[in-house]
Order: sequence, then C-alpha cells, then structure tokens
Amino acid sequence: MKSRWNDNVAQEFAGDPLQLRVYTSRLLGQEADLVMHGGGNTSVKATATNFFGEPEDILYVKGSGWDLATIEAPGFAPVRLDVLKRLAELEQLTDSEMVTQQRAAMLNPNAPNPSVEAILHAIIPFKFVDHTHADAVVTITNNAAGEARIREIYGDRILIIPYVMPGFILARKIRQITHGIDWSHYDGMILMNHGIFTFADQAQLAYERMISLVTRAEAYLQQQGAYSLAQAEPREDLQMLARIRRQVAQAKGAPILVQWDQRPQAVGFSNLPNVADIATRGPITPDHVIRTKPIPVILTGDGEAAIATYAARYQDYFARHTDGQLTCLDPAPRWGVWPGYGTLACDRSVKATQIITDIIEHTIRAIQCGEALGGWQALAEQQLFEMEYWELEQAKLGKPKGEPEFQGKIALVTGAASGIGRACAKALHEQGAVVVGLDVDPDIAQLFDRSSRVGIQADVTDKTAVKRAVEETVRRFGGLDILVANAGVFPQSQRIEEMDSALWQKSLEINLTSHQSLLKDCIPFLKQGVDPAVVFIASRNVLAPGPGASAYSVAKAGLTQLARIAALELGPEGIRVNVLHPDCVYDTGLWTPETLENRAQRYGLTVTEYKSRNLLKTAVTSREVAQMVCAMAGKTFAKTTGAQVPIDGGNERVI
Repeated sequence: MKSRWNDNVAQEFAGDPLQLRVYTSRLLGQEADLVMHGGGNTSVKATATNFFGEPEDILYVKGSGWDLATIEAPGFAPVRLDVLKRLAELEQLTDSEMVTQQRAAMLNPNAPNPSVEAILHAIIPFKFVDHTHADAVVTITNNAAGEARIREIYGDRILIIPYVMPGFILARKIRQITHGIDWSHYDGMILMNHGIFTFADQAQLAYERMISLVTRAEAYLQQQGAYSLAQAEPREDLQMLARIRRQVAQAKGAPILVQWDQRPQAVGFSNLPNVADIATRGPITPDHVIRTKPIPVILTGDGEAAIATYAARYQDYFARHTDGQLTCLDPAPRWGVWPGYGTLACDRSVKATQIITDIIEHTIRAIQCGEALGGWQALAEQQLFEMEYWELEQAKLGKPKGEPEFQGKIALVTGAASGIGRACAKALHEQGAVVVGLDVDPDIAQLFDRSSRVGIQADVTDKTAVKRAVEETVRRFGGLDILVANAGVFPQSQRIEEMDSALWQKSLEINLTSHQSLLKDCIPFLKQGVDPAVVFIASRNVLAPGPGASAYSVAKAGLTQLARIAALELGPEGIRVNVLHPDCVYDTGLWTPETLENRAQRYGLTVTEYKSRNLLKTAVTSREVAQMVCAMAGKTFAKTTGAQVPIDGGNERVI
C-alpha cells in the first residue's frame, strides 16, 4: 500500500485542522482494502468558539452516514471533548444512552450523529486519530495464532486489544488497559478481529503510520504465500438464478434483487472443495454482519431447498442467543456461494447489493489468505449475534421505512426511449423498481445510464436480440417481475383497398408478433417472479377503430386477444395479464404533425378539434398512462387479470 499524501495539496489546508482531517480521511477512504462503504472512522481534536464567544475543546469525529472516501467538513460531528472524557469514566452506559449523551454534547445540533467510537477517539491522547478495518490486519487476527503473528510482525510498538463489542464497552476496556501507559511508545493499536488505530499530533504522521503498518501486514501475507487465490470460469443457469431469487424473497418477505458475481475469483472460491466449511466460519469483521448476516447460504444441489434450510437454521440461531426481549430479523440470506457459478448478493436495492458484493469480494480473499496462514477463524457465534442484534440496530426496527411500492422489483419495458414507454420506465423506477428499457433507438443506452435503469438497444422484431435482452435482465438483477409490452408503430393511414402489403406486414410484426415472441421468452422467468404482472399497451382503436387504420387496429386487436389468452394460461401460475387502451396521447413520437393532420382529415376535423374529440375534452399524457400502468402492475390490480382498461378521456363509441 502506497502513501497518497501530497505536500502541495496538504499545504492548502495548513492552519485548518478540520480541513486537513477531511483531506487525510479521504486518502484513507480511497483504499478499499482499508475501509468500505461507510466503514472506519477518523477524528481531530481542535478548539472552537461557542455561541457565547468562549473557546471550547472539541472532538470532530466522523458522523453516522458519511463515507470516508467522500466526506466533507459537515460530515464531522463536533462534540465537546470534556463530556466525552467524563462519559469514559462511567462504570456503565448503554449504547442508546451513549448516543443520546453524545448528541446532547454537540456544538451543532444539526450535525450528524457522532461515531459510536467517539468516546474511544476522545481518550486517545493525540490530535489526529485514524481507524480502519484493514483487510490484511484483520485477516491475520482471524487466526488461532493471530496475536502471536501480530507480535511477530510489529514487536512491542503496537497495543493489542482483545475483541470487545464496539461502542462504550470497547472505550471503557481500552481506558482500563491503557491506564498509566506512555502512548508515545506505540505507533498504533490493533483490535483483534476488528481493525487498527493509528494516532499522532500531525495528520501526515497518523495517516502514514496507518499506511506503513498495513503495508507490513500485506508484506507478511505475501511472504507466507497467502495471496494465491483460486480462479475459474463460470457456468450459467438463469432459470435456477430466478428460482433462487424467488426463494430468498419469500424468506425475506419482500422482493429483492440478486447481484451475481461471475468473475473468475468468485467462481474459483465457489469451487473450493471445502467452501461449505470455510465460508461459514464468519465474516472478516463483525461490522459486516449488519449487511451480510453471520454466514452465507451454500447453494449446493437444490438451491431452493438450501435457502429454506438456511432460514430454518437462522431462526434456530436466534432462539439460541436471544434474551427474550429481541425482535428476530428476517431469516433470508444476504449472500450465497453457488458452487461452479460464483457468489450472489441479495438485498432490496442495487446500492445495497453492490455493497454486499464488495464485502464478499474482500471476504473470500481474506478467507483464502487465512486458510493459507493455518486456518481461517472468525469470532464465535455469540459475539457475532451480539453485533447483529446490537441495541442500536434493534432500535431502528420500529421506525417506518416508507419504501416505494416496487422496491426490489425488476421491470422490463419495450419501446422505452420515448413516449409512453419512457414514461412507464421512469414511473416504475421512481416507485422503486429497477428497469431495463429496450428500444431500437441507439440512444437508449445513454437515456438509461444508471445502475438501476439500464438501456439495451434491440429491435423487437429481432428474436435473438430480444431473447438476449431478457436474459441480460435476469443475469443483471436476478429475475423478472413486471413486463410492459409497449413497443409499437402507427403506420401511415391507408384504406383496405389501397393497403400496401409491406406496411401491413410491418405493423403485424411490430405491433403483434414481436409481443408474442417477447412474452414467450419472459414467461419462464415471470413464473419465478414476485407477484408477476404483464401490461400490454394496446389502443382505443381495438374498441372503436377508425377508417384508414386497419393495419394498426387489426394488429392491436390481435395483441389484445393474445393478452386475453395469456391471462387464461398464466393465471394459474400467479401471473396477472392486463391491457391498457390509451388514446389522445399526443406527446409521443407516434403522433407527428403529419400524422395528426392526416388523421384529422380522415374524420373531417381540424387538428385542434381532433385532439379534443373525447367526452372530457382533454388530452391524455404519457405520464398519466404510465401511472395507470403502475397501478395495473401493483397492488391496486392485485386481484385483477384479463382486464381491458381505456384511458382516453371518454369515447362515445367505446362507452
């Protein structure tokens, strides 16, 4: 590990300890092998002027919810140092009361909650304190001979602290251990199975001590040949992936996403002959159990059965350790080892699954390094339980989350680059779904450029391209729950006697046949979906066709009939299929000025008259159609299938 310190940059913050603290915190945060996704914490002791103009000694400590890689000055909670030191002298203090007292001691009540390690930072007698969960250091401590190896590497320049729960208990323990010592004799402090602290009165020295100490641990692992990691190429079974996802969602009691890591190192780890043993000994650091649970599910044989067994054993684990006052968390696994296929991360959002995937990547490397040192040995089950059911985490359970309706759901929308399709994709995404949008327009990839909203260029009449897009949806997110079959064209108006055969055929291919082919590809995955729903975008022309629109109206009528039959066939599988008949939706690409003029002439109307010809004398927007699609895909239509709903401002002929 190399120091990222830059004298020229640091000089900009000379004289401002908080900005210097921000700078070195970000240097630490840039190293994934030190901290990940909000892990670690840093602090600086400084003097600030209070409301009355009086100077006070303040500990600026990383606040809850901030990430070291991107932290700003407002991310540091300013806590009165004397209060923190007095708290450290108490014999007992619950962590919830500690949080309350720390907030009461803040100079700025609008700042974030101080780190639970604030008291510990306060009693370390140096200006700058850095704390990370460095992979190399924690890997070495997760070993039966961990303490001896740490002494072998660092000699007597390191304080070694046996594992204790984070928070007040840890601060109190370290205060007792270090009472009367000369801190200047030490370069840092290692908390077994937890992490490493460095400290100094200069920001650069505290930071570079961290880099130096971690580098020595990395060099030790290298010398021991511990960095030899298994690699292999993956197999693929998308149907099983979708079934696994459904089973995890059932255990969770809510839709979830699955991020499948098929990289060689993930597959290589999954192939290890003893993976079921070593992967279930516990995490690198107990902090991870909040996101990953203590152990993964091992998806050998029947993956669905493995998940059911995992859930049952998790409930047994809770029963073994609860004091009777705790609330059991859901028993669903957060990650899994799928032998021959790689690893899986399971959670409610793309961000959460990505965080878990990153943790898994570091975990499987640490486990293999630990095995090379003579055996991976994490904390005991009781200690992991105490961390997972920490009172600060339990306190969050009673708070309403207010998640959007489609959180954790996976949607596929065709014709998504513009008009109704784009509005549907946006509305579903706003309500929590991840969305894959298909369109022949190559701009779709740029329009849908987020990790949770993905654009794929595909001509819906190209069966191979559509099949690949459906498979990519499942591969990326784990399954499929919502299909919005929207892609379509409005052909040039032609009377039947004048009909061009190519125009007729093109309308049938795009407006009907492509939907049949798409549905066929999606059905196997929809069967494994969570409350799966299909919405076909048809047309008012099905119920009230007009002259000159036979190519369009016949295709949409066929689409409606396809949907009705699909509702009959798929209802027993729990898949709802409904049809929406929009009209007067003029903010779409179908309605060019030329098309509007042509259609108006067919009815002997002006364009203005044509656009307001419905009973309510109103236009329907794409967003309003999208809102109806969301209703049909969601709880509002939970008990409805085979329905046809007009959204057209009211049409006499339809009514």
